[in-house]
Amino acid sequence: MVKGKKKSNEPSGRKITLKMAKNALKVTVDGKRRLDLSNMAIATFPKCILKLCDIEELDLSRNLLKKIPDTIDKFVNLRSLDLHSNHLEQVPAAIGRLHNLYSLNLCNNHLTTSGLPHELGLLRNLRVLNLGMNHIETLPPPVAALKELQELGLFNNLLTHLPKCVQNLPKLQRLNVKANPIPPDESPEVDRIQRVQCLYLVREDCLCTDCLKRCKEEREKLDSRMSAASTLKKSIFAGLITPNSVAQDNQAIWR
Repeated sequence: MVKGKKKSNEPSGRKITLKMAKNALKVTVDGKRRLDLSNMAIATFPKCILKLCDIEELDLSRNLLKKIPDTIDKFVNLRSLDLHSNHLEQVPAAIGRLHNLYSLNLCNNHLTTSGLPHELGLLRNLRVLNLGMNHIETLPPPVAALKELQELGLFNNLLTHLPKCVQNLPKLQRLNVKANPIPPDESPEVDRIQRVQCLYLVREDCLCTDCLKRCKEEREKLDSRMSAASTLKKSIFAGLITPNSVAQDNQAIWR
């Protein structure tokens, strides 16, 4: 009697060899080494790619991955990690050790709030974070430590309010919270400051008469405000002969 084969606990999926991985390795126009293993029906993280851990960009999107191992921290030079459209329920804490990471895409997975590690806050160089199309109800407070973050995607989640930590991101320029059960009376604005992204300089003779007139009027208003501020500053020290004399003495000591 022939016994049937035991069912493997490993999820079915395409097997990636080191040779296949090397063939998928490309160099971007800006000189970055990029490993593109997207849309290849991969169900388990390929251990063989650890031998290519000096790459700067890794794309494992549109696969069948349910788990990312702690060994992801071996990719110390990684600047971009794309894991969108997989079956991830949790992000490993080891991801916080990818200190050079610039972009992290976790969109369209099965992530919940408990699946986001606090170690995300250690990614101090992160500029882009996409968490859209998941099951996230709020963000872990350490996200507020991402002081370089410029773009944050939270669309199609379960947010009922804008996480407070988002309001403490000084460089955030783009925030997408569409398709969340946030009450309409709660504004999704991060702040009311309009940040200047582009500055264009032109010569005066390139402007029409009306534009030139308006520019000069605005310039006069600005000069007037600066002059008033300067006068106020001088009046504060009007009764002092040498307001910086103590500082000068201290500098002399250090010399």
